[in-house]
Amino acid sequence: MTSGHVFIATSLDGFVARENHALDWLMKQPNTGEDAGYDAFMGCMDGLVMGRGSYETVLGFENWPYAKPVVVLSKTMTQADVPDALKGKVRVSASDPAEIMQELSAEGWSHAYVDGGKVVQSFIRAGLVEDIILTQIPILIGRGVRLFGDVTADIDLELVSSRSFKSGMVQSHYRLMPVLEK
Repeated sequence: MTSGHVFIATSLDGFVARENHALDWLMKQPNTGEDAGYDAFMGCMDGLVMGRGSYETVLGFENWPYAKPVVVLSKTMTQADVPDALKGKVRVSASDPAEIMQELSAEGWSHAYVDGGKVVQSFIRAGLVEDIILTQIPILIGRGVRLFGDVTADIDLELVSSRSFKSGMVQSHYRLMPVLEK
């Protein structure tokens, strides 16, 4: 089955976006030219799975940032909501996390980049995230969309690596440990 992988930034207080999904706090960070590994990560992914909120935020960018296929998970959007310029690049699905991963596996995907606060939460709850590369940005924004919501049980993580950057960012790579039957 296709494995899920997360590469995401949070504010130091754990938010991936403001309540309105704005990323202005992230965009005002100085561009220091530091390589945080995003390009290498994307080189290993077959495509992206994201939620409607993240998709709508990215639609507001000056240019569409993804060369790889994007699947938007939404119960309210349809394929007709995708702009003509993105037809063939973006598709909408109402599937749940397990269903979409099975569909992507059948299409030949091995690795899916899972993005967006609520989608990441649902994939973690479903046991479909293999690892998380989390970059903490040195800013407190106070409120917003949390990366990690409520969990029904502890989720053990194994630290693979951690590094800091001159900009003050701290990046940690975690592997999610399988849940063992009790």
